[in-house]
Amino acid sequence: MTDILMPALSPTMEEGTLAKWLVKKGDTVAAGDVIAEIETDKATMEVEAVDEGVVEEILVEAGTEGVKVNAPIARLSGGTEAKAPEPKAAEKAAPEPAPSKAEAKSEPAAKAEPAPAKVASAKSGAGERIFASPLARRIAEQKGLDLSTLTGSGPHGRIIERDVKDAKPGAKPAATAAAASTERRGETRPVQSLQQMGIPEGSYDLIPLDGMRKTVARRMTDSFRDVPHFPLTIDLEIDRLLEARGRINKMLEKDGVKVSVNDIILKACAVALKRVPEANASYSPEGVALHHHADIAMAVAVEGGLITPIIRKCETKGLAQIAAETKDLAERARTRKLKPEEFQGGTFSVSNLGMFGIKSFGSIINEPQGAILSVGAGTKQPVVRGDQLAIATVMSVTMTCDHRVVDGATGARWLEAFKALIEEPLAMMV
Repeated sequence: MTDILMPALSPTMEEGTLAKWLVKKGDTVAAGDVIAEIETDKATMEVEAVDEGVVEEILVEAGTEGVKVNAPIARLSGGTEAKAPEPKAAEKAAPEPAPSKAEAKSEPAAKAEPAPAKVASAKSGAGERIFASPLARRIAEQKGLDLSTLTGSGPHGRIIERDVKDAKPGAKPAATAAAASTERRGETRPVQSLQQMGIPEGSYDLIPLDGMRKTVARRMTDSFRDVPHFPLTIDLEIDRLLEARGRINKMLEKDGVKVSVNDIILKACAVALKRVPEANASYSPEGVALHHHADIAMAVAVEGGLITPIIRKCETKGLAQIAAETKDLAERARTRKLKPEEFQGGTFSVSNLGMFGIKSFGSIINEPQGAILSVGAGTKQPVVRGDQLAIATVMSVTMTCDHRVVDGATGARWLEAFKALIEEPLAMMV
């Protein structure tokens, strides 16, 4: 027998959702056959078998989330050792999230350990693990059900949706279940239910958290708590930039390429990072990493969260190429077709809310990057030039810095270089 293990789709992946099986029990597979689709918080990958054999057992059901890397997910006959299948990029959009996306770190669903041959109920003794699907656990938590009092009707006595749907609340209150969930997540403070905070049950609609929103919440909480960050804000006059953009787009019109203000900002960020390389840095326990290239991540709002596809070596690319790449990456980001290497990493981020009319804001740093630039809307404002008043299109930007690698003086020098490039775009050409 050969156990097929949950593959790691990226170096940082710890768990994922088994979105879909493309084989069933009894099917014969060969090495290289696509057998399943694995969904992470930002992408879907097809998984290939690395061995041949007959599918003897499916250990993790389709739609199960929170499956830990290297957990057994299926079993083939004819093998002798556990093997992790090879992932590859999916050629289609990610499927709709399964209804069980409520507990990304649900231990039973994640480990998928084979149960004993005969199990009369979901529990087998005091202190032992309860087998239940993530959806069943979520419903039980919402209803205040004690899973240890239920008998499962699923495979190997596993508690599934129908077992908890009509069950009556038992002795275990919802608050206790929430506290237990908090403990499993490793949070440092207790999380109260909405009812405990004075919001009555039934007065709201609850939208379960999908993998993307959970990941964004965890990463942003970690960054805001652990990174000593501070903001630096300046105003820029962008009339020359707007004029230059108009001329550039007129030249590129025959090629069907249209450069946006954001494309020019990305290029200016990259050039400024090369001119002030100390700002193109990341903190690590081993030391400060000074990056060789400006890999600029751009924030893209997608359904259920945020993703940051990356323009690699942005300082080496012209505006037409940057415009084509940003358009392609943004479109594939919204359909979850990005490959992990297209959104993981990066040395600097740009978040632009100017198109929504936001004048000024500060972003949370996207680790391990040392800084992120928040771009506001350009508006007509009075400015003083010498002793005269004039009207200019002014845009506010805020650079949020990780003080461990980008201190105030370094951030100020980078903003000075960036300002010069934005206010005189021709400076990017020299």
